[in-house]
Amino acid sequence: MSKVKTGKYTNFWERNRKSGGYLLRRTVMQYGISICRAILLFGLCFLILQPLLNKISVSFMTEQDLYDPIVTAVPLHFTTENYKLAAGLMEYGKTLFNSLVISLTIAVLQVSVSTLVGYGFARFQFPLKKFWFACVMMTVLIPPQVISTSLHLHFRFFDVLGIFKLITGSTLNLKGSVIPYYLMSVGCMGLKNGLYIYMIRQFFRNIPKELEEAAYVDGCGTLKTFIRIMLPDAKPILTSCFLFAFVWQWTDGFYSSMFLGNVSLLSIKLKQLPDTFGGYMARISGAASSAGVSVPYSNCMLATGTLMVIVPLIVLYLFAQKGFVESLSSTGIKM
Repeated sequence: MSKVKTGKYTNFWERNRKSGGYLLRRTVMQYGISICRAILLFGLCFLILQPLLNKISVSFMTEQDLYDPIVTAVPLHFTTENYKLAAGLMEYGKTLFNSLVISLTIAVLQVSVSTLVGYGFARFQFPLKKFWFACVMMTVLIPPQVISTSLHLHFRFFDVLGIFKLITGSTLNLKGSVIPYYLMSVGCMGLKNGLYIYMIRQFFRNIPKELEEAAYVDGCGTLKTFIRIMLPDAKPILTSCFLFAFVWQWTDGFYSSMFLGNVSLLSIKLKQLPDTFGGYMARISGAASSAGVSVPYSNCMLATGTLMVIVPLIVLYLFAQKGFVESLSSTGIKM
């Protein structure tokens, strides 16, 4: 075997002999670590994706396949009727439009006010600043169920300093409309608003103050500096906060059930899908109740409805993944 020399030995085994076997041991160790890492990553990905893959498989099965012990992962009788039935029971077109409008507007409102508040906490000094930031953190730590009774009473008998009762003789009932959602979002009391304020505050704190000082020297005021200098740099974190706000609002069932009883949303319809499906089966079979509906078939419809709810979120992530990953990498370094 010939040796190719360019000042050093380039043949692997020759270099391994010169190193006393160290090169071989190091190479085997590197490949072994890479293989173990690949196995661990595959296992973690499988644990995450397996429930989703199972729902996809079940959603294309007929009722006959659900009871067939031979059928496990691949449907024996492929069908799309489950999707058609679930779309009809959930009023998919109407609820999809409502969910898009409400989730989009709520997310925009939450990110807008959280950006202003987070920037204020990061850059300005005001009385009791630490106390107010602790209050913001409390909104993250306290579950919404703790204040559900107060929220119900507040919006059921809504008034502003007694003005409405003075003029009309009674308070306003805002339940069953989107107004409570919007009011809570504008007041930074919406779903996970405290988390967005914290994330944005941390991001702005790590931006050098020299950028703002240079803008002030050039004649920019506080508002113009915020809009022209700070916001463009904050696009990654704002993208992440928007995605979080949109997804959490899209899948929220607690606030939606409490306030939006008269508005059809996908999260509400998905929660009601097993009962709706039971009533549908009782009607077509002429039964007096839905107690005879099989549990596997009901779970099949629930899995189908779940996939129809999360597909728009996957599409949204595909379009916004670049900004989301950039935000995770940049905030991971700065925070």
